[in-house]
Amino acid sequence: MLSLGAIMPSSADTKAPYGIAIHGGAGTISKAKLTEEQEQAYRDTLEEAVNAGHRILARGGDSLDAIKAAINILEDSPLFNAGIGAVYTFDGAHELDASVMDGNTMNAGAVAGVKHIKNPIDLALLVMNKSDHVMLAGSGAEEFALVQGMPLVPGNTFDTDSRYQQLLDAKAKINAAESAAKDFQASATSLDLDYKFGTVGAVALDKNGNLAAGTSTGGMTAKRFGRIGDSPVIGAGTYAENGVCAVSATGHGEYFIRYHVAGDICARIKYQQKNVIQAADEVINQRLLDAGGSGGVIAIDANGNVATPFNTEGMYRASRVGKEEPVIMIWRDK
Repeated sequence: MLSLGAIMPSSADTKAPYGIAIHGGAGTISKAKLTEEQEQAYRDTLEEAVNAGHRILARGGDSLDAIKAAINILEDSPLFNAGIGAVYTFDGAHELDASVMDGNTMNAGAVAGVKHIKNPIDLALLVMNKSDHVMLAGSGAEEFALVQGMPLVPGNTFDTDSRYQQLLDAKAKINAAESAAKDFQASATSLDLDYKFGTVGAVALDKNGNLAAGTSTGGMTAKRFGRIGDSPVIGAGTYAENGVCAVSATGHGEYFIRYHVAGDICARIKYQQKNVIQAADEVINQRLLDAGGSGGVIAIDANGNVATPFNTEGMYRASRVGKEEPVIMIWRDK
């Protein structure tokens, strides 16, 4: 199955290709479940985000600035599972994760399990640029944020009615499964895919040839015990290397960690000389699918080619390459 949504740079931009792709999560996105108004709201926000990043690239800006601008818009929207609108933990709180990688320096930054950071991707950037570390977690990450002058926000900043109802539904299913099986693992696997993942992310190539990737998420609905998924894990949910590719993932994080999804795609391009469309498709629609993993990725290579494969019913995504118009898609056909 070939990846859909692939974009080739126009001939006018071959001397200095640039472009950006974003995603707002993959899952059981049924056309029947979305009203026309809801669908348009998703498309409008995706277009706003991809255009915000593209404007930076078009004027010669940096790929890291482009992905930050795009992801901030998605984090600030209640439509997506990141920042405002993040899902709830089993205990009724929010624990947010994010990561970023600079393909030019191979530097990276990540935060996990933060509860009071309005835009986790911003803190991930601070970890990358202002610390000697790659990943900070929980209260330590928030202490670092304060040292860097980033304010904390109340935990209820991320509350939304729709996500709370989703928590109640998930807990009912978990409690029923645990009562029947007396087993936490069985109760977790009883949840539908839509409870298990939801993420936003962006990948970009700037006119200087620098690639960057970033991912931000609220994690898994009703997660417990400080569960961390793939979004803050470099090589699993996020990866970028100049001359090769940049990848941001969305899906059932445990599988993306086990199969090193983002890094595997770039490795196939680098060492097997496969193009980005082929490499991303092999990992998502063959290797990951065969293992039972669900989700998708966005990827961009050093020439501005974009791939957006997914093995679920749909994936919120958008891309804009060079002087072309933005492409906004939810399902396979549109």
